[in-house]
Amino acid sequence: MTTPLASPCAVKPAITAKPRTVSVNGVAISRAAIGRETQNHPAAKPIEAWQAAARALAVRELLLQEARRLALQPDPAEDDEGRRETDEEALIRQLVAQEIVTPEADEAACRRYFDANRQRFQSPAIIEARHILLPAGPKDEVARAEARRHAALLILQIQQEPTCFADLAAAVSACPSGKTGGHLGQIGPGQTVPEFETALGHLPVGTVGEAAVETRYGLHVVWVERRIAGQKLPFEAVRQRIGAWLGEKVRRLAIQQYITILAGRAEITGVEIASSPSPLVQ
Repeated sequence: MTTPLASPCAVKPAITAKPRTVSVNGVAISRAAIGRETQNHPAAKPIEAWQAAARALAVRELLLQEARRLALQPDPAEDDEGRRETDEEALIRQLVAQEIVTPEADEAACRRYFDANRQRFQSPAIIEARHILLPAGPKDEVARAEARRHAALLILQIQQEPTCFADLAAAVSACPSGKTGGHLGQIGPGQTVPEFETALGHLPVGTVGEAAVETRYGLHVVWVERRIAGQKLPFEAVRQRIGAWLGEKVRRLAIQQYITILAGRAEITGVEIASSPSPLVQ
């Protein structure tokens, strides 16, 4: 008895349909252009990057068409390094500047934001610390294991005799700070690699850390000498920063609303932009 062949209908066909043609008022945006644009829109899935790229180019085309309808003439700007806008970049900038006018945040709005977000406005914490660096490359597991063993012995020795930290730093640390007892001075945000900065925020003050801190450079035996908490800043010190932030927030919302209005009057195929966040304001 022969086994009947499986029906071709039982096998799900591969999805081969191409994405819909993207166009704005009859002007098509090529798949090649969208493909090139995807590099500017990282996403978890290729289709998401494609959609974001298509949306960005559709918005760009929509704004360029409006700039040309209003008979704007490109006046490219140039930055301090001599980089010059393209004519299209200039047209979009000029259109936004002409058509979207937003008010500056007044004193009352800035004060309300300040009062509701006081925890955001303080000077950064400063940490005074010293360390002993035992070098080991991030992928050299043998060197890392040896550095961990050595660091554990150093920590034990320092715990028993805290005054020996400076001598040990001078003797074994691979950091130039070893010549000054391992002192790193006052450390603020962004002055060290992230993994070291994070560890500094959790280590005890006035003693050596129970475990070495691992970074891309190796293992660090660390002693935090002092942690100076950030100070709350007065309203006057942050008024300008708050005003700029609120103004930019309003401007972004206004740009999104403007694009939504333009999209509502346009014939757009292949992509939704009327209700999607604009790539210009993300």
